[in-house]
Amino acid sequence: MIGQLRGTILEKQPPSLLIDVQGVGYEVDAPMSTFYNLPALGESVTLHTHLHVREDVQQLFGFSTREERRLFRDLIKVSGVGAKLALTVLSGISVSDFTLTVHSGDASSLTRLPGIGRKTAERLVMELKDKLDASGSQAAGRLHEGPADAGQDALSALQALGYKPAEAARLLNKVSAPDLDSEQLIRLALRQAVNG
Repeated sequence: MIGQLRGTILEKQPPSLLIDVQGVGYEVDAPMSTFYNLPALGESVTLHTHLHVREDVQQLFGFSTREERRLFRDLIKVSGVGAKLALTVLSGISVSDFTLTVHSGDASSLTRLPGIGRKTAERLVMELKDKLDASGSQAAGRLHEGPADAGQDALSALQALGYKPAEAARLLNKVSAPDLDSEQLIRLALRQAVNG
């Protein structure tokens, strides 16, 4: 299996990339979250990859982080979720936000993603809740790469104040920012709740 590519970007046309690796051009599909982090054409890039093999086609998918690739692999194991839908999910929500949404049981938030209906959203929550925790795909509390456990502490505190898990997660998602501690997250989330 091809696990990583390091080469030069020859073409970028979402969702497809053409990467030159020592004279061999690899066609790679990537989510928009990866596209946002790509360097310019002609620059060097390293992608974590997943080779998806079906009866009629072999596709190579590329991701800027191992966490994205891990979530992609978890998603395609869910019944009814193919590689294309998994790319759509990763293009529409960050790994940490997806993990938080699944852990809070907020299937309705997932239905806002293109191609995700109510039944698929409920299946994702049901089948991935334990897997995401076990695989280490960005623990639910790590909102947007903030300090470790700050998001989880804030989520627990909001729930202790009477907010339902989904509502607490929604408030925290609106105020998330890097380097905020749990106290700052709670304060901003409560301000968001009051101001709407």
